[in-house]
Amino acid sequence: MPEQPYDPDRAIAPTGAGGGMDLAASEAETLEKTPGGPEGTGPAGKPRSLWSDAWRDLRRNPVFIVSGLVILFLVFISLWPSAIASGSPLTCNLSKAQQGSQPGAPFGYDGQGCNVYTRTVYGARTSVTVGVCATLGVALLGSVLGALAGFYGGLGDSVLSRVTDIFFAIPVVLGGLVLLSVVTSNTVWPVIGFMVLLGWPQIARIARGSVITAKQNDYVQAARSLGASNSRILMRHIAPNAVAPVIVVATIALGTYITLEATLSYLGVGLKPPNVSWGIDISAASPYIRNAPHALLWPSGALALTVLAFIMLGDAVRDALDPKLR
Repeated sequence: MPEQPYDPDRAIAPTGAGGGMDLAASEAETLEKTPGGPEGTGPAGKPRSLWSDAWRDLRRNPVFIVSGLVILFLVFISLWPSAIASGSPLTCNLSKAQQGSQPGAPFGYDGQGCNVYTRTVYGARTSVTVGVCATLGVALLGSVLGALAGFYGGLGDSVLSRVTDIFFAIPVVLGGLVLLSVVTSNTVWPVIGFMVLLGWPQIARIARGSVITAKQNDYVQAARSLGASNSRILMRHIAPNAVAPVIVVATIALGTYITLEATLSYLGVGLKPPNVSWGIDISAASPYIRNAPHALLWPSGALALTVLAFIMLGDAVRDALDPKLR
């Protein structure tokens, strides 16, 4: 058989069976430039990261899309409630007390003659503000303390573990009744501070476990052998790979904090009038549930829908960030 001349435009790629596979150079270039490329690669053959894979999965998840749209709508009415509700939520007319739906008041009026629709829309601002601020505070404080304890270990780790055990033993609602009953300020900040005070141990424990797992990986040992400082290893190598569980828990906990604010306001130790809150409206409408059930159902429904949206969002993010669920 005559010997074939050497063709530089063709290459031989080894296979797992020990044989060879002819692959044209032009075909290889096309494969590298194909978006998505081979399995585990992105555009131009670059390997995909956990975050790019998660975002790709989230965009295809209808639960994430629906919950995201609901949350975007809540954020919109929290920033600009007057865009869909005219009038002031503090304007009441006793002559219309407990009346049902009518023009200008599609949700009817409560026991004080206040427009239930307007108060429900403006109540979203308080709930979203408390939930977002409390979640940011809990995530920041818990992540920092948990990451430092998990990375350095020793006495600080032992002390943090015992402190978190003490905080876990405190009933949240009972703690709110005791601590907030002595607060005279009628703003959202005491409620947010209480949630941060009792909420950070959960995030701290999760962050600690994630950091302990991440610091045992080979890339951390390689960075340490190259002379990287502890702060650089923690910020550049460990934190990006340990933050996913914290994000998932914080997203789900945001809905929990909104529920907790409504519960404390319902019991009279959270926000108080003239603040506008779904918990306050539910508490005020409870005595009139037989004569004016609409005054109770609309703020309760808005609260339930908001909490459900954040829980669904957290579940979708968890599924996208957990490689074991793929």
